Amino acid sequence: MARKRRVGRPRGSSKKSSYRQRDENFDDEDFAPLLSPETRRGIAIILFLVLAAISILSLFGIAGVLGVSIKYALGQLFGAATWLFPIILLILSYLIILPNRYAIGFINYFGVFLFVISFNGLLHLRLPLDSAIEAAAAGHGGGYLGLLLSWPLQRLMGLWASLIVLVALLLIGLMIAFNTSFSGVAGKSKAVGGLFSRLHQRFASDSDDEEYYSQDDEEDYSDSATETLLAEAAVETPTVAAGAPNSEAKQFSSKTVNEPKPILAKKYKKIDIPLDLLMEQTDKPLAGDIKANQDRIQKTLENFGIAVEMGEVSVGPTVTQYTIKPAEGVKLSQITTLHNDLALALAAHPIRIEAPIPGKSLVGIEVPNQSIATVGLRDILASKEFATRKSSISVVLGKDVAGTPWIGNMTTMPHMLIAGATGSGKTVCINSIIISLLYQNSPSSLRLILVDPKRVELPVYNGVPHLLTPVITDVKKTINALKWLISEMDRRFELLAKTGHRDIHSFNKTSKDKMPYLVLIIDELADLMQTSANEVEGYIIRLAQLARATGIHLVLATQRPSVDVITGLIKANVTTRIAFAVASGTDSRTILDHAGAEKLLGRGDMLYITASLSKPKRLQGVFVSDDEIRRVVEYIKGQNGQPDYDASITEKPASAGNGLDYNGDGDDLLEEARDLVITAGKASASYLQRRLRIGYARAARLLDLLENEGIIGPADGARPRDVLITTEEDLDQNSLNDDEANIEYEETDDDDTAESEESATDTTEAAAVLAEAAEASADDQPTDADDADDEDINKHELI
Repeated sequence: MARKRRVGRPRGSSKKSSYRQRDENFDDEDFAPLLSPETRRGIAIILFLVLAAISILSLFGIAGVLGVSIKYALGQLFGAATWLFPIILLILSYLIILPNRYAIGFINYFGVFLFVISFNGLLHLRLPLDSAIEAAAAGHGGGYLGLLLSWPLQRLMGLWASLIVLVALLLIGLMIAFNTSFSGVAGKSKAVGGLFSRLHQRFASDSDDEEYYSQDDEEDYSDSATETLLAEAAVETPTVAAGAPNSEAKQFSSKTVNEPKPILAKKYKKIDIPLDLLMEQTDKPLAGDIKANQDRIQKTLENFGIAVEMGEVSVGPTVTQYTIKPAEGVKLSQITTLHNDLALALAAHPIRIEAPIPGKSLVGIEVPNQSIATVGLRDILASKEFATRKSSISVVLGKDVAGTPWIGNMTTMPHMLIAGATGSGKTVCINSIIISLLYQNSPSSLRLILVDPKRVELPVYNGVPHLLTPVITDVKKTINALKWLISEMDRRFELLAKTGHRDIHSFNKTSKDKMPYLVLIIDELADLMQTSANEVEGYIIRLAQLARATGIHLVLATQRPSVDVITGLIKANVTTRIAFAVASGTDSRTILDHAGAEKLLGRGDMLYITASLSKPKRLQGVFVSDDEIRRVVEYIKGQNGQPDYDASITEKPASAGNGLDYNGDGDDLLEEARDLVITAGKASASYLQRRLRIGYARAARLLDLLENEGIIGPADGARPRDVLITTEEDLDQNSLNDDEANIEYEETDDDDTAESEESATDTTEAAAVLAEAAEASADDQPTDADDADDEDINKHELI
């Protein structure tokens, strides 16, 4: 009789993995927390406060029958230290109310418990050993909590040894409760002792002297609520300080010297933004069967003759990194060329191979998770890494494959380039950068200039007092803002040179008037480069090269990673770059000079590289929702009222001498080009190329400058431009419109070779001089200045 063949699960398989997978799914979905962390925290605060209030009323004997029972129970438990119970509850309630300042966990509660029993043990230690139990029952000494430690210790070691042990346990309890070192126990104890006095000061006055974050770096956080902006100084150039009202401008010659004068701006107070405005992310990544994936990786490599040893596994928010150690003699290229075969074996695409992992003799294989965890901004702002940062202009980036938060320091970057395909997470990254900067700085220590050619992403920040100007959406206003930044950079360099400081850090450390950091954020660089590539690229390169020492930083973003947008000069000066998911390896190399961004998963998955990183680091970017941004912006607006905008930042400069153009006339060949155009009576790029022996780009730039001066007309297709100024006299007449300069005119008589010089302080007098010069050149005869009728006729002919 033939045996029945069993049909079902294969012999080598196990039920354990399927049951485990089913349990994981069941736990994640069916046992998800019904209440949010904020709700649970609020309930705990209310319960602690109610217990503290009832226990205090019970000790005073005004809580009825229940109060009598509570007083008796507290006396039995704490003995003479019955007041310790409500005090501890009040302290815990205060700490839970401020989760952004104090992160309380189970280990902290254990430290509090250890402190209480050791303190009660010390109280009970002074009682005789024979009557210790009876005293605890009567509510004397340290009660039963004191008896719990003092009685066995005193029986084993005697009085003095027990005293040493209890004091040691008391200090250990304090260190665990406050998560501090031995040297910080005294300071923390004083802080707890003065808790209620600080609470009284906090709610009784409007002054906010305590900082929101730890003050590890003194220069990064300002304790004064009346901190002012830096004095915008006029330097030793023929310029007027940007932003000065036109009514206050005075006429001056090209040799005028203005001493730096402080311009006190609006004073702002420090804004403590609560973390409760941000959502707390509770979802966790699901990596699948890790052990099975390790076996598949090892078996696949062995099938190709590559012997490896499996290492540790790191489960990140987006991917899980499996590490392998190749055997001796195995080339890394043999492993990296097998990424498609590994993707087939793991049934996961795309995978990325990091060979080798920086700082380790291992190869990392990054496999996408089955379930991706969202990285919340609140989690990183409340992390230890953010609390121990070294700069107040640090930006939150995300978490790596090991789940470690990454914080970027803009003082060392000092500029950032963000690129990637549409929908890959660029705008979310910019929002997280802006929000993290707002959480750290008041408007007196940080000012922002936001540029959004798309008009829909950044205008939500309008009204925030940190902005120097409303969100810029126009290309011409953006160019003017870049010119203003260059002028501001030059003035800051002049001020640093006069005061003998090397950079903004040393200046703010010693100066009374602090110099605020300036951050320019451009959401779409490609639109600006397409419209005015030469101007935008030149200004950005100059700022990227020099602006670091003056506290001016750039954040550039684009969705078109091509060489005409991310040029070689921009890449050379902006070494900190972030690449989100792109379409091809060519785009990845354009951004990072490395391949790999084409294998990213999108939705915040990024590669991050700086000058200090030899290879790009894979991170999962921070997510901040529109509701979170709106809540933060509304809170800041409610704290500081209306913003103080500077309209001169985006206005077009009236002339080259107003301090907004960093290189005067814009080109050292402008004067020669002006003479050629006026003499020839025609203007074209090809004509300037031939006569000046320059390239087309520079010739076109000279034509634009001449058009801005009103010498030539606008472009009209392929035709040469019209020359509006045909003689030197017309040029002088055109220059009379400058109200901020004293112009001197000099005319020469060819027949008599006599020079006459007359200062023109009024428009009428200047016109008369020009009329005399026109008559002399036309008739080749001396002008009769006494004949008023002839003068009027000549003036009419000139016009």
